[in-house]
Amino acid sequence: MIIKSLELADFRNYETLNISFDKGTTILYGDNAQGKTNILEAIYFSATTKSHKGSKDKEVVNFNKEEAHIRTYLEKESSEYRVDMHLRKNKSKGIAIDGQKIKKASELLGLLNVVFFSPEDLGIIKNGPSERRRFADMELCQLDSFYLYNLNNYNKIINQRNKLLKDLSFNQGLKETLNIWDSQLVSFGSKIIERREIFADQLCEIIGGIHSKLSGGKEELIVRYEPDVTTENFEYKMKENQEKDIKCKLTSCGPHRDDFSFIVNGIDIRKYGSQGQQRTAALSLKLSEIELVKKITRDTPVLLLDDVLSELDSNRQNYLLNSIGSIQTIITCTGLDEFINNRFEINRVYKITNGIAEMKGQDY
Repeated sequence: MIIKSLELADFRNYETLNISFDKGTTILYGDNAQGKTNILEAIYFSATTKSHKGSKDKEVVNFNKEEAHIRTYLEKESSEYRVDMHLRKNKSKGIAIDGQKIKKASELLGLLNVVFFSPEDLGIIKNGPSERRRFADMELCQLDSFYLYNLNNYNKIINQRNKLLKDLSFNQGLKETLNIWDSQLVSFGSKIIERREIFADQLCEIIGGIHSKLSGGKEELIVRYEPDVTTENFEYKMKENQEKDIKCKLTSCGPHRDDFSFIVNGIDIRKYGSQGQQRTAALSLKLSEIELVKKITRDTPVLLLDDVLSELDSNRQNYLLNSIGSIQTIITCTGLDEFINNRFEINRVYKITNGIAEMKGQDY
């Protein structure tokens, strides 16, 4: 799977952009705040219909415009596809594949798989549980449309239930409807728990070998899923916590409170690991994500590296660059020194300046 080219109109700081990518490695370099990450964000939109930053559609449309357009050309299994995305400030987005409009985002998912790696991901181990849940959700939503369906419904019901819990202060008669929401929450939530458990097992099978190589054989890394409730006790916990939830006006249990632990040589490095251990585990996690996509889709994802190398020491840089192999990779950075110093093969280079991409020759 490769992305051949990308066209943007009024997306972030780009009035227009038409950029092509090599099937190997493409470098986007330039000073900060010039628009390098915006190109990766547009690609991520084309794969997932969402921003990797969690930005709303209206936030990515150029400030002075009402709508933005993303057009992505890709090649998969010797077939070519065109993904069009129409983002509007005040309406829902429009999506088309080869000119045919689709009604649901799930119809797009799986056509293009990407792995996005940013400096923020290096803190995924030490940060709060929401970061680790988000990592799992971002990957699972690409790989499993059924998971996306369950997650979307679960989140909608959580919001509706929390609103109901607040409204009960003014209208106690609404309490009778609480059991209906609870039943639906358990139904969708249980499916999320089951899939996350499988996901953690799949990651664990891959990450051990990668982390062992990264740590020079000194460390063994295990990923464990820590569900807030189990499928067996979810319904009971909802009933048990109902009065507490009414008092606090918040849903206190469910997979929206899940976490994942990372155990190195028997120690939970979320709490007791050094910064070096946490960053190495985070790198292992992202590299495992690549291998998991390969295993499940039987295809290679596109790797998007957003100014990550500047955050890694030389050993981790070398390991990451050597691990890329035949994967199409699009990298943003402020300079080219780390690639030249590592004698890393660069296939195409663009300098990004204030929303304009200029292709550079071999004299860069």
